[in-house]
Order: sequence, then C-alpha cells, then structure tokens
Amino acid sequence: MSEEQFTQLSMVVLLGGLILFMGFIIWDLGKKSGAGRFGTFVLFLALGTGVTGFVFKNVLVEFLLLR
Repeated sequence: MSEEQFTQLSMVVLLGGLILFMGFIIWDLGKKSGAGRFGTFVLFLALGTGVTGFVFKNVLVEFLLLR
C-alpha cells in the first residue's frame, strides 16, 4: 500500500468517523438542552449545514477532477 492510498483511505475512514461523532454531539446537545423534536431538527439543520457543505465540496472537486 502506497502512502497516497493510505492517506486517501484514512481520510475517508477518519473523516467519516468525525462526521458521525459530530452528529452524535448535535443529538446529545438537543437532548440535554430539552430542545424537543423541532429544536433538535433545527440544530441538525443549522449545524449540519457546514458538514454537508464540506462533503459536497469534496464530492464536487472529485467529480470535476475526473472530467
């Protein structure tokens, strides 16, 4: 396994784990603050938008580089 392959694989695995952990943090924040269903939804919408944008940017860059 080359260094480039290891780096690519570790980025996907570790970044995926970080995104899942951030989702857990948002869920826990909604639960502990007593935000209810709508408040938790707003938390996921507001705080998850940054994560979604980051993932979308990476997918878009990979798509444009393949062309």
